[in-house]
Formats: sequence, structure tokens, C-alpha cells
Amino acid sequence: MTDLKTTVVVVDDDLSVRRGLERLLRSTGYEVETFESGRSFIEHGDYGRIACLLLDVRMPGQSGFDVQRVLVGAGHKVPTIFITGHGDVAMAVQAMKAGAVDFIAKPFDEETLLAAVHQAVSTGTKVP
Repeated sequence: MTDLKTTVVVVDDDLSVRRGLERLLRSTGYEVETFESGRSFIEHGDYGRIACLLLDVRMPGQSGFDVQRVLVGAGHKVPTIFITGHGDVAMAVQAMKAGAVDFIAKPFDEETLLAAVHQAVSTGTKVP
């Protein structure tokens, strides 16, 4: 179970991914908010209470990398885990160099994702 201030945010343009991740994360005790685009998340603007951000790489409009740049540029240190169905080593390296705590390819194993989220929430560091 998580404390009352532990909110995981999911930003993904795929409704089924958002719903699935929301159900999974809520079932393990996390508070969850979802956004369908990087723009809607950025416009929401309440980043201080986020314990972990699950961020899709490829979305219409602002990509996950664009969102990460906005957060980093504004000084927000949100533990970010990229999730993508179109990832490669270069993308993973780019994400990690910019401060992501993990980079997970879709489809992913639920246990792998939950371990990464737990680690990000607990310490803000990558799962070994």
C-alpha cells in the first residue's frame, strides 16, 4: 500500500493503455491520474505531488521527450518511466541521459512495470 500522497500519472494517447494501467496501479494501492496527451498533462500543471510519471514516447502533438524537456527545463524532478511500443536503444539512451529512471517496451509484463514504479516511487532510481 502507498501513502496518501503517492500519485502515479499516466500520459498515453491510447485509451486502452491508460485504462489498463490505471486499473493495475489502483489495484496495488496507488492514486492514479491519466492524461491523453502531453499537452493536457503540461496544461494541468500540478507536478509537485507526482510520485511517478509513466510517459508514452510517441504521441500526437508533444512527444514524451517534449514533456520531459518541459519538466526538466522548469526544474521539476519527477521520476519518469518511459513506456513505448516503438522504442530502440537510441531512444532509451536519450531518455536516460535526460533523467528518466526507466524505459520499458510495450507490451510489458505487469510485474516488470510495477517493480519499476515501486522503485521510482521509493527512491527515484532505476530498477537494477
